[in-house]
Amino acid sequence: MDGRIGRLIRFGQWLNGDGFADYEHAFVYVGDDRLVEAQPGGALLRPCSVYEGRPALWSTGHFVLTAEQRAAVVAAAYGYVGVPYSVLDYFALAAHRFHLPIGPLIKGYVADSRHMICSQLVDQCYQDAGVKLFDDGRWPGYVTPADLAGLLRG
Repeated sequence: MDGRIGRLIRFGQWLNGDGFADYEHAFVYVGDDRLVEAQPGGALLRPCSVYEGRPALWSTGHFVLTAEQRAAVVAAAYGYVGVPYSVLDYFALAAHRFHLPIGPLIKGYVADSRHMICSQLVDQCYQDAGVKLFDDGRWPGYVTPADLAGLLRG
């Protein structure tokens, strides 16, 4: 992501222990050359062309999903259009990583689907479809764009 928000996301990922990762954004491809993505003004349905010429990792071939699961991921993504963005979730993720003594409060804040960062939206869409992207015991919603990139890179 460009601009101030992209820099804040990079900083948030650094606080979370991801370093200054190469990927600061994530979205769900919903077909017909469109995607759903969390943005500062809320989750949007946009054409894929907004990222034309920019580096991207695609999950093609990384996850074996049934047609029903794919349809459920897409339906979930459409259902999150308009959900507000929350850059504060990066700071909650960092507080969790550093084991600050506010765990239950943070867990509830991050799990609240009234606001999501882009990677949470992606992870939540898959969870809504019954697909767990991460099997490492993390709390629901505790995923960054760098986590997703790591998953795709193997």
